Order: sequence, then structure tokens, then C-alpha cells
Amino acid sequence: MAEFQLSPAVDLAPLTTLGVPARAAWFGMPRSLDALREAFAYARTHRLPTLILGGGSNLIFARDYPGLVIKLDLRGREKIGETPAAHLIRVAAGEIWRDTVAWTLAQGWPGLENLALIPGSVGAAPIQNIGAYGLELSERFHSLEAFDPRSGELLSLDRDACRFGYRDSVFKHPDDAGLVVVSVTLALPKRWEARANYRDIAEELGAQGIATPTPQAIFDAVVHVRQRKLPNPTELGNVGSFFKNPVVSAEQAEKLRRDFPNIVTYPQADHRVKLAAAWLIDQAGWKGHVRGHAAVHARQALVLVNLGGASGAEILALAEMIRADVERKFGVLLEQEPITVSHPN
Repeated sequence: MAEFQLSPAVDLAPLTTLGVPARAAWFGMPRSLDALREAFAYARTHRLPTLILGGGSNLIFARDYPGLVIKLDLRGREKIGETPAAHLIRVAAGEIWRDTVAWTLAQGWPGLENLALIPGSVGAAPIQNIGAYGLELSERFHSLEAFDPRSGELLSLDRDACRFGYRDSVFKHPDDAGLVVVSVTLALPKRWEARANYRDIAEELGAQGIATPTPQAIFDAVVHVRQRKLPNPTELGNVGSFFKNPVVSAEQAEKLRRDFPNIVTYPQADHRVKLAAAWLIDQAGWKGHVRGHAAVHARQALVLVNLGGASGAEILALAEMIRADVERKFGVLLEQEPITVSHPN
């Protein structure tokens, strides 16, 4: 294996933002498509389960992984063309998302600034359909290339084929969960319009006296808000938002407003209503709650943190207590956002 080097018994904690203890029986870091093919060939030959690891910002290891963990290190960013409405920018899966947002802005291709400072890799972004402050990746997405380990083929998927939803995509469903994203092509608008109506961003811009924001001003505002409200995972282990904002029917939302007049809601295009999970958790009394080595962050109830030495089981037990309490108080079931790795595929 000239291109693909294997390492045994690798500690995965430094490779994830939560930092819970876990080891991979085998670990490899392919830097090319050929090396990726070699990795899967080795796994097939030795009957090893495989796990793709991106930036490690959306995973919770509940146990050691008894197979081969593959961390993609495919690199490269370039403009590959344009449409009448957009610049087409292809980015390899191993590139860091937050660095890519800053790079596109520096090149004069705005459009991703609302997604600034989100941790993780570019390859993981479409899997989760990442979003923040009024923008989702799907709105800036053109297509991607994915490797299918079952057939050995390289597939091209457009927006429709990816079946994006709220923190969801085709890659999170059984039939296509095995596909490995190797590059993402973004469609960044030639006619840029500010997305500055989200409350936190509007307040930050207002505090700076900016009435007509530039892309850089929105980028800076997002960075300031995220740094103020969210813990730095290099200082306090976390996976960002632990729960999705639940979406309920208009009827259920109206009942909740009657019972809880201050509840935070966001009307949706399909007439349903999105609720602020952070508000629900806060009102249930969990903000700042500490349980062993795990805790709910004192400034952001949506973030569960590793205070140092927490296991994946501790984090998940705290999450389950929160979920049960919110359901009991509000009749709303919270859905976990990060992926739990508990059993090999």
C-alpha cells in the first residue's frame, strides 16, 4: 500500500471536538482517491467495519471502534466555472469549512458568510446540511462527488439527488449512508444580497452602527456572536448544538403559546412552526447544569460540554435526562443532532 498507511490502536479523542475517550482498532488518512480505494479494499479483505471521520465536530463515541477509521485528507479549492447567476467553486472534502468560508470571501465570492466559524470539514457539510443565522448550505450548493465503496464508482449528485432537509440529507439514510463525499461544488451568487435579519446578527450589526452591511461585516458579526455565545471546542469539548430545533404543527405551536406566552417560535414556509430548542432547555432549568464530568453550557443551553474526562456515555446520559424533561414539560421531543457511534456498521 504505497499511498495508504495504517496505524493500529489510535486515540480518537484529539480528532474530535468533544474529546471523549475512544480508540480505533485501525486508522488511516488517505490523501487521494486511489488511497481511499485502497483503504476500503483493505477493510473488505480483512472484514473490518469502516467509519469516515471528517473534522470530528458532529460525532460522539460511546465506545471504542473495532474497525478501520478513515480520516479524509483530500485537499484543494478552485473556481471551476460559472452560471449566469453564480460562481462555481469546487472544494475537496478534507478542507476545513471555516477556512473555506474565509477563503471564498477573500477571493471576492461572498455568500457563505452566515456560515462562518462552523467547525468541521467541507465533506461533512452536505451530510449535515449545515446551517446558521438564516442560511443553510443547500442554498449555496451546486453538486458533489461521492465515492461508492460498494461499486467503486465516483458519483455526481446535484441538489435534488442529495435530498436536503433540516440538518438532513440522503447520506444520513440507510440506502446511501455508505457514500463518501470527496468534493463539494458551491454556487456562490454573483448578485449578493445580505442575510442580516436573524436577530443575533441584526443586533450585533446594530451595536456597531452598521445599517448597510457588507459581506465582511456579516462575517465579522457572525464570528463575534459565535465566539461570545459558544464555547471554543479547543478549550471546552463540545459538538456545538446538541439538539435540533423541533418543528411542530401550527396547532401545537398555538397551544404552546397559550401555555407559555414567551416561547420562541419561527414560522415555516409549510405553515409548521420551528421552536427554539435552547429556550425549551433553558426554561426546563437545565442551563448550567453539571452532571459528573458533563454539563450544559452556562451561556448556551443548546450546547453540552465535556468538562474534562467525560465519557461518551456521560454526555449521552445527560442528553437523555434533558430530552425526557423537555418532553414532560412541553410535550415536545428533542432530536439529537450529532451522530452517536456505538456499534460498527
